[in-house]
Amino acid sequence: MAGIFFAFSAFVMQALARLPADKGMAAMQSINTTILNSVFFLVFFGSTAACVFAVIHSFRHWHAPGAVYLCAGGVLYLVGSFIVTVVFNVPMNDALAAVSPASHEGAKVWANYLTNWTAWNHVRTITSLAATAAFALALQYRVPSA
Repeated sequence: MAGIFFAFSAFVMQALARLPADKGMAAMQSINTTILNSVFFLVFFGSTAACVFAVIHSFRHWHAPGAVYLCAGGVLYLVGSFIVTVVFNVPMNDALAAVSPASHEGAKVWANYLTNWTAWNHVRTITSLAATAAFALALQYRVPSA
């Protein structure tokens, strides 16, 4: 997920912002519709489930080497990726989908979306990368399996 979030933060949103508002907005609406597929859901919700398991596992083996890193990685991902997506990015996607790119309201929604959605996506990018680093440290310390 960190790679997807990074791509949007590093260049996708910047490219869409360079387009005329109606074109950039229509492109993002298309992306938001296209991304809702079984492969994305498997990766997004599978990662979330794995992080829930990681947090639970780390608490069960708290004194094991690396448990703190495993827990930190899981919490970082759950809060910074899953919760931020559900609480901030998805509602903004829904608001964007509800307006026409050709309308005056659409242009206002798009301008707000570019700023706020991208800011929250930066949060997802940073926390997902930090979670990956924490998981790498946990692997280095070899937390015992369940």
